[in-house]
Amino acid sequence: MTNYDLLANAIRILSADSVEKAKSGHPGMPMGMAEIGVTLWRDHLSHNPNNPNWVNRDRFVLSNGHGSMLLYSLLHLTGYNLTLNDLQQFRQMGSKTPGHPEYGYTDGVETTTGPLGQGLANAVGMALAEKILADEFNKDGLPIVNHHTYVFMGDGCLMEGISHEVCSLAGTFKLGKLIALYDDNGISIDGEVHDWFSENVAKRFEAYNWHVIDNIDGHDVNAINNAIKDAKNDERPSILICKTKIGKGSPNKVGKEESHGAALGEAEIKLVRQELGWDYPPFVMPNEVYQEFDCKNKGQKLEDEWNKLFATYQKSYPELALEFKRRNSRELPKNWNQIIEEGIKLVSEKAETIATRKASQNAIEYFAKYLPELVGGSADLTGSNLTRWSFAKTLNDKNNFTGNYISYGVREFGMSAMLNGMYLHNGIKPFGGTFLMFSEYARNALRMASLMKIAPIFVYTHDSVGLGEDGPTHQPVEQIATLRLIPNMHVWRPCDTVETVVSWGAALSQTTTPSSLIFSRQNLQYMQRDAVTTKNISKGGYILSKNSETPDIIILASGSEVELAYKVYTKLVAENKQVQLVSMPSTSVFDTQNTQYKKSVLPESKYKIAIEAGVADSWYKYVGIDGLIISIDTFGESAPAKDLFNHFGFTEDMILGKIKDFIKPFN
Repeated sequence: MTNYDLLANAIRILSADSVEKAKSGHPGMPMGMAEIGVTLWRDHLSHNPNNPNWVNRDRFVLSNGHGSMLLYSLLHLTGYNLTLNDLQQFRQMGSKTPGHPEYGYTDGVETTTGPLGQGLANAVGMALAEKILADEFNKDGLPIVNHHTYVFMGDGCLMEGISHEVCSLAGTFKLGKLIALYDDNGISIDGEVHDWFSENVAKRFEAYNWHVIDNIDGHDVNAINNAIKDAKNDERPSILICKTKIGKGSPNKVGKEESHGAALGEAEIKLVRQELGWDYPPFVMPNEVYQEFDCKNKGQKLEDEWNKLFATYQKSYPELALEFKRRNSRELPKNWNQIIEEGIKLVSEKAETIATRKASQNAIEYFAKYLPELVGGSADLTGSNLTRWSFAKTLNDKNNFTGNYISYGVREFGMSAMLNGMYLHNGIKPFGGTFLMFSEYARNALRMASLMKIAPIFVYTHDSVGLGEDGPTHQPVEQIATLRLIPNMHVWRPCDTVETVVSWGAALSQTTTPSSLIFSRQNLQYMQRDAVTTKNISKGGYILSKNSETPDIIILASGSEVELAYKVYTKLVAENKQVQLVSMPSTSVFDTQNTQYKKSVLPESKYKIAIEAGVADSWYKYVGIDGLIISIDTFGESAPAKDLFNHFGFTEDMILGKIKDFIKPFN
């Protein structure tokens, strides 16, 4: 008979010892959730430590990621490639056991967690992806997509506003294979939470249309086991509210904030060993623990059974099986580069002067024909973002999830974090849209996508003060610059239909870099290019036009300001000035080019000028401190777009005047 007390205590000791050795960390949550972890991972979680990437595994997310030693202990004990030595390197440089779980560094870690609530949002995205793929691929008697998403979470996750956004949507979508286990220990860093977190969580989730199981003894394995079984049988997402004692096993710090975010101390660790009857020194585990915990054989059997199921599926549905394998290996169609080139050719032939948000919709319409894994959506702005294509199917039937378009409602942050979860689940290439201004609400999810090196696509329209009468609350000025500051984020701001297709092609090609695609509300002129110039768009910055091999003046611009810059360029050329015009749709991508190419686009010149209807900061590295940046370094105003551009000096004559004033002293 399984000695669950021994297994739970093994987690407590490993967690406490690892935090103590690091002199840093959060021992309280792992000690308090030990029985919950044992019950789920040993008796319910469908996973294979021999193959952490098995397609049909259950997904597990530790949303309360500060308690990372709980996950690391479970991974080690159940048989993943995480050794006792790795646990001893907790929170050290280059280890597999960083302070918070990080995707890509440790087998079995499904997502990077730590910013509270986002792991929960990722889990909702994973559960949504599972439901979409199951509806698309499963056939009678052949459920090749059939797994649960489990998430551990704490008070902090539920205090963060993102939890409301995604849990509300999860209930609406009836994500019945999403099971959240809430560590209701009543303690956070500042102490007992009842003074600032007194809501009735059970009633809150009942209002979301979740299946709620309340008042579970989080230290009673049988109670936890029965609750998980109950949750598996409900068509709604489930929350299991588990009453626990933080730091359980620590005689002096149990139930107190002292065990939350600091090592217990050597003296208290000794008392923990006495309290638990643990007679082993640090980082020594009895064989009985490994034998009872080991999930390798069981996991391999589960995967072997699935492989047999999939073999039958392949015989009956060979084309669907190939498509399923392609998507889960993140392979693009074999002629992908040709598809992009054909798209560029089509828009070049049309030479349309339209808003780039409309050009974006046209690009989505084109690429979606070749990418059935594309799942789009918008945060209640579909008609403004133009993110829906003609043959898209909106997920609006709660019992039939055939579809590829999601109405997220007004949930920008939740949407963005769900995109991360959907991408991490695999089998789907997700994108979602909102106004550029509201990237502010979603900022940390964008950062997490970049940190994890994953490739969801964030679509932003209404890219400048040009959106007009809505006023400064909706007019972005600093947002483009701050998006460019996020490491590993590719930011594209195309100037016309051709650059738009290139930006979409680049974003869809990525597997390790998220993309922010920024589009205009107003119509933008189609720019004429030759074949070589068109090819260079994908490099992020390129020479759009020049009248000299040794220009005196170099003008740089992005997006909607390229058209304006071109008009100014034409007038300067007419005045016999030696000028080069550079379009910079993606400074992020341009910065990755080799030095030779960058110098060819931005050679030495007397005068360098950047034009963008936003803050100046990101342009200094291209024009230097002596260059001229024509920008907007204040908030917008409420007025028609034409009046605003005139007010802020973004007219042909005004910019030409500023450039002439700039070069006059040097002539």
